[in-house]
Amino acid sequence: MTIHIRRSFAILEERQEEAGKRAAQPLRRVAAVAVVENPFAGRYVEDLKPMIEDSVALGHEMARIALAAFGPHEVQSYGKGGIVGVAGEQEHANALLTTVFANPIRDAIGGGDAWISSFTKVGGPGTPIDIPMNHKDEVYVRSHYDGMSIVLPDAPMPDEVAVIFCIANRGRLNARVGGMTHEEVVARKKKG
Repeated sequence: MTIHIRRSFAILEERQEEAGKRAAQPLRRVAAVAVVENPFAGRYVEDLKPMIEDSVALGHEMARIALAAFGPHEVQSYGKGGIVGVAGEQEHANALLTTVFANPIRDAIGGGDAWISSFTKVGGPGTPIDIPMNHKDEVYVRSHYDGMSIVLPDAPMPDEVAVIFCIANRGRLNARVGGMTHEEVVARKKKG
């Protein structure tokens, strides 16, 4: 099986200020989106392994899209999600978002020891989705609990899956609820 990408693009957001306070370092978020044909739309298929195995190539392509839009910034956090068109099942998005899909992205961004937050749902064009994000190397970095809200006006069609992978260069602007910091994670990784 080959995953057929019908269209792909990136959404870029850069936040300079929040609550009237200008950031020393802007928050840059990118969502890489691939709208793919759902080969299992309209029917129940027990074995989703072929879809999982072929998601490796999709992971490589999404890494390329995300990093091209991200620019020369350090990736500190990530998240993933998907919207399945109404002729499919939520499980189809989950099959495309396993570790097999994510590992090429981890490789492209220089690692990622932490699990990747994920959310999937079924919906039609214009269905909003919030992609949860966390620090790429340690889930307990509270400043990096964030997300990206995405709306795709023309996707997914009933026989499509919109696959989304988000990256960010830092935690939330004005984060101040304590916990482990990005700098502490970097120092621990250097020791270890």
